[in-house]
Amino acid sequence: MADEAIPAATLILVRDSPGGRPELLMVERAQAMAFAAGAWVFPGGRIDPADRVLATRLGRDCAAVAAMIAAIRETLEETAVPAALTPTPTADDARQMQAKLATSADFAAILDGAGLAIDWSALTLFARWVPEFHAVRRFDTLFYVARCPAGDWQPQIIAGECAGAAWVGAADLLQSERDGRARLIFPTRRTLERLARCSSFEDIRADALAHAVRAITPWVEERDGEKFITIPDDLGFPVTAEKLDGLWRG
Repeated sequence: MADEAIPAATLILVRDSPGGRPELLMVERAQAMAFAAGAWVFPGGRIDPADRVLATRLGRDCAAVAAMIAAIRETLEETAVPAALTPTPTADDARQMQAKLATSADFAAILDGAGLAIDWSALTLFARWVPEFHAVRRFDTLFYVARCPAGDWQPQIIAGECAGAAWVGAADLLQSERDGRARLIFPTRRTLERLARCSSFEDIRADALAHAVRAITPWVEERDGEKFITIPDDLGFPVTAEKLDGLWRG
C-alpha cells in the first residue's frame, strides 16, 4: 500500500505583461530529482515542520497557513523572488535570503532579521491536487496564486535546486510541450490550460475565487475503448481528460 501523501504547497506567481498575456514564474526541475525530473513546474515543495512552528508562533495555527509559508519560502529559495513579503526586500537582500535558505537556515529567523512580515492577503487558494500516479512518493499539494511584487524580478537559481527558471506565458509553455521543447506533468498542464484563458492577474484571482477547491485525485475512465486520465468537471479546469496511452506522469 502506498504511503500517505506528503503535504506540499506551490505558488503560481503572476506578473502582468504590458499589451500581452500574464506571465508565470516557472522552474525546471533538476534531472537528478526523484520526482518529475526535468519537468517545468511552479515553485514549491514540502511543508516542513518549521513552517507549522512559524504558523503557530504567528497565532495562525492551521494547515493552510503552514502551506502558505511553505509556498513563499520555496519560491524564495528556488528563484530569489520574494512573494507576499512586506515591505518588499531589495533584489540583493532577496538573494541573500535565498542563500541562507539554501543552507537550511530557519525561515522565521531570516524574516525577523530582515524586518519582514508575510502579507497573507496576497495569496489566494487556487487548487488542491492529490494524484495517485506514484506508488512510492505522492504529494497532497495546495496551489496558491499571488501577484509578483513591483519591479523587474529576474529569477536566480542555485545549482542543484533547479535546472532553470523563467517568466513564461501559459499558452507559450503549453506550445513548447507540444513542440517537444518542454516537459509537463499532468497537474501542471491542466493548470496552465486554465490560466491561459485569463488576460490579467485579476482575471486569474477572480477565476480562483469563482470555483470551489476540492482535492483532485485523477482517475482512469474508459471511453469508446480508450483509457483517459480524468478529473472533475466543476472545478474550473477547461480540459478534464487526457488519453492515458503515452502520458508522462513524472
